[in-house]
Amino acid sequence: MLPGLTTADLAATALFALEGAVVGAASGLDVFGVLVVACVSALGGGTLRDLLIGAVPTASVDDVRYVTVSLLGGLTAFATYRLAFDTSSEPVVLLDAAGLSLFAVVGATKAHDFSLPAFSAALIGTVTAVGGGVMRDLLVGRVPLVLREDVYATAALLGAGIVAAGLARGLDRTRVAVLGGMACFALRVLAHRYGWNLPTA
Repeated sequence: MLPGLTTADLAATALFALEGAVVGAASGLDVFGVLVVACVSALGGGTLRDLLIGAVPTASVDDVRYVTVSLLGGLTAFATYRLAFDTSSEPVVLLDAAGLSLFAVVGATKAHDFSLPAFSAALIGTVTAVGGGVMRDLLVGRVPLVLREDVYATAALLGAGIVAAGLARGLDRTRVAVLGGMACFALRVLAHRYGWNLPTA
């Protein structure tokens, strides 16, 4: 990946590691369990992305920085868990929204760089953003967030779709990345704050 893309990917990894560790700690896990959940949350989506687009060995295996960042993020959250209050607190939601946005942008961009069409790149970006969180929730025995908050995956798809469509049209990478990330972040935060959900039957 390009240096800027790798930086964003590592930043998203750190954010999801922090959030995953908070979820693990809230579930009563010991430090080892918390670190496992942190790593799965941080690395799961990116690993799925790389496997789907054929980027093997995956970044999580090929670059030691990913595991290092995940462990450091998990340890940091474990050590400061009492300051995080609970998994529904505003700081945790903001961490999640930031990580979701970065992963959606990076996933769609990397898929585009592997010559996938825009629609496929948008789906890969969405999988990147939500994959780790689904694995995390299953590990701690709760219904995945993506199934409880309908706009969660929709926010990731919006951000990834903006990036994929913009790159397919040859627009500036930085601008579409910022626009897609901001759109995903804003929708995730607003949907949580105001209880927005998709319509049901």
